[in-house]
Amino acid sequence: QVQLVESGGGLVQAGGSLRLSCAASGRTFSSYAMGWFRQAPGKERESVASISWSGGSTYYADSVKGRFTISRDNAKKTLYLQMNSLKPEDTAVYYCAASKYFSVRTAETDFGSWGQGTQVTVSS
Repeated sequence: QVQLVESGGGLVQAGGSLRLSCAASGRTFSSYAMGWFRQAPGKERESVASISWSGGSTYYADSVKGRFTISRDNAKKTLYLQMNSLKPEDTAVYYCAASKYFSVRTAETDFGSWGQGTQVTVSS
């Protein structure tokens, strides 16, 4: 099992940037893929980005492609999500998750451990 703690959320104006971090402890961090999900009020949780165990492969949802960058530092056991050109529709609770697999994944059922979430609010 792995424990995940997100940080870096907050309130930002449209067009601004935020960097989310997710600190991991427990299971060997470099052994599994990681992902960021988000859930807006009244909507289902959705996959935002995912990264393989080595960082060599990534996935982005079409809605964030070109604006968000997922990365990981295995030595620091930390996952990041750099969010640029933020839009009001990016407002959501953002969760990091640890996959059961090595490769990039997008389905919630492929992730076995979840953080508590961090709120991101983008004002217009």
